[in-house]
Amino acid sequence: MAGKIYRISGALVVAKGLEGVQMNEVVRVGEERLVGEVIRISGKSAFIQVYEDTSGLMVGEPVERTGQPLAVELGPGLLTQAFDGIQRPLDQIRAKVGDFVKRGVDVPALPRDKRWKFTPTVKVGDKVKPGAIIGTVPETKSIVHKVMVPPNIVPNYEEELTVEDIREGEFTVWETVAVLKDSKGKTYEVALAHRWPVRVARPNREKLLPTVPLITGMRILDFLFPIALGGNAAIPGGFGTGKTVTEQSLAKHSLVDIVIYIGCGERGNEMTEVIVEFPELVDPKTGGPLMDRTILVVNTSNMPVAAREASIYTGITLAEYYRDMGYNVLLLADSTSRWAEALREMSSRLEEMPGEEGYPTYLASKLAAFYERTGRVVALSGEIGSVTAVGAVSPPGGDFSEPVVQSTLRVVGGFWALDTSLARARHYPAINWNISYTLYYNLIRDWFEQNVAEDWSDLRVWMTDVLQKDKDLQEIVQLLGPDALQDDQRVLLETSRIIKNAFLQQNAFHEIDASSPPKKTYLIAKVIRDFYDLAASYTKEGVLDPRVIPSLPEVEDIIRLKELTLEDVEKKIPQILANLKSRFESFRKEAA
Repeated sequence: MAGKIYRISGALVVAKGLEGVQMNEVVRVGEERLVGEVIRISGKSAFIQVYEDTSGLMVGEPVERTGQPLAVELGPGLLTQAFDGIQRPLDQIRAKVGDFVKRGVDVPALPRDKRWKFTPTVKVGDKVKPGAIIGTVPETKSIVHKVMVPPNIVPNYEEELTVEDIREGEFTVWETVAVLKDSKGKTYEVALAHRWPVRVARPNREKLLPTVPLITGMRILDFLFPIALGGNAAIPGGFGTGKTVTEQSLAKHSLVDIVIYIGCGERGNEMTEVIVEFPELVDPKTGGPLMDRTILVVNTSNMPVAAREASIYTGITLAEYYRDMGYNVLLLADSTSRWAEALREMSSRLEEMPGEEGYPTYLASKLAAFYERTGRVVALSGEIGSVTAVGAVSPPGGDFSEPVVQSTLRVVGGFWALDTSLARARHYPAINWNISYTLYYNLIRDWFEQNVAEDWSDLRVWMTDVLQKDKDLQEIVQLLGPDALQDDQRVLLETSRIIKNAFLQQNAFHEIDASSPPKKTYLIAKVIRDFYDLAASYTKEGVLDPRVIPSLPEVEDIIRLKELTLEDVEKKIPQILANLKSRFESFRKEAA
C-alpha cells in the first residue's frame, strides 16, 4: 500500500501511510516517481529528503516504498563515467531527455547491454569467503577490474563458500558468472556487479599504519606538508584562492591508481571544464586518457540541494570498492562546505535545534564519519589498497574559524590553508606555509629518506626554519626598514625569496612545472641550500654584498630550474654552483 504526501517544504516531503517503512529507505515520490530517502520517522509520518526538484508536487500524491536503502551499483563500467549525486550517468540522461536533467528520469548506473570478458581466477571446488576475488575483467586499457564475491552475500565475513559453478566468457553486469554454496547447501548466484548501501562502510580485515606517502607532484605538499596513502587532508580557502585548480592538479598528477572527483555544489562552468578537459588529458602513468581511471560525481549548484548530501557518500563508496581490489584511490571532494550547507538546509526544514551559525549540531560527527572511511587497509580479498580523501572547504570570507573548517580540522591529518593575500600576489598554489601543517610526516619520513635522499628530512627542517625566520624579519623590515638588518639577515631574506619563487611557486598549466617528481623537488631544494651556504660564507668573509644577490644570473637560473625536466636539472645544477663559486671568487679579487 502506498502512502500519500502530507506536507511539502522545499526538498523535504512528509508522507503518511507508509506502514513498516525504515530509516534510509529509498521511496518514490509523486506521480513522476521522484527519488527520495527517509531521514526521519515520527509516529505515522515519514520525513523524506527528495533528490530531485519538488516544484509542482502536490499534497495527496502517492509515495511508494522500495524496501531498499540508498545504494550504488558496483561493477565494470564505472570508470570513465560522469554520474550525478545518486549515480545516474549523465550521458545516459542526456541521450534520454536532452541537455537539461529533468525530473523523474530513471536510468541504470551500469550499462545493461554491454558485454564484458570475464576470466575466472578460481575453479569449481575452491573455497572462497565474502570479498574474495573470483575473476577479472579488462575494464579500461589501464585498469583491470577484479570481480569480488559481494561482502554482504552472507552475514558472516569468515564463512567459507564452495564454488559450485563458474564460467568464462562474455557477460552483462547482472548475468550470473558463478554459483556458490554454503555449508547448509544453500546456493548463491554471483554476477559481475553487486549493490552496496552508500551509508555503510565496506568492511576490511585490517587497517594499516599510513607509512607510504601520497606523491602529488606539488613541491610544497610533497616536501613540506605531505600526507600518506590512506590519509586525509583539507584545503580551506576563500573565493578565488585556487581550491578547484589545486584539486584538479592533484587529480591529474598524483601517483594513484584511481581518481574519484566529486563536484559537490560547485558552479556549472567549473564542472563543465572538468568534464570537457579530463577526457583530453594524457595519463602520465600509461600514456592513455586520464579518464580511463577516473570517475566524476557531478552535483552542481543548480541541482537539488539534497543530492549534494548523497553525492559525498556515493563517491566514498565507489572509492572503497576499488580499494578492495587492491588499488590506491584518491577521492577529491569540492567542496564539503556545500555539503554542509545541504545538511543545514535539511536540518532547518526538519525544525531541528540549530548549532553554531545554523549548522546542525551533528555536523562534526557527520564529517568525522566521512573521513574515517579513508585509510590503507588489508581488504577481505587479501589485497592491500587505500582511499585518500582531500576535501576543499569554502569558508565565507576566508574565515577559518567558521564551523565547517573547525569541525574538519578535528579529524584530518593534513591542513593546506589557501591564503587570499598570496592569491592576490599571483603566488600559486596559494598555500600559506606558515599555518599549514601535516600530522603524517613522522610516519612517512623513512620512505623519503630511503627512496629519495638520506638528508630529505634535514633539508625540510632547514627550509621550514628559513621561512619562519623570514616571517620574523619581514616584521622588522616593515617597522624599521631594510637598513636595520645585518648582512647575514639580508642573505636569509634573499634565500627565502628564492625559495618562494623557485620552489613554492608552481605553474599548474606549465607542461613541465605542473608536476615535480620527488627527486627533482629534492634537487631544487638542495641547490637553494647550497646557494645559501655559499652566500652566507662569502658574506661573512666580507666578500659578498647581499644587495647584489637579486641581480646574480645564477639566481635566475635557480628559479628557472622548475621549468626543466629532471634530467636537465641534474645537468644544470653543477654548472650553476660552479658559476657561483667562480663569480664569488671574482668578487674576492675585486675586493683585494
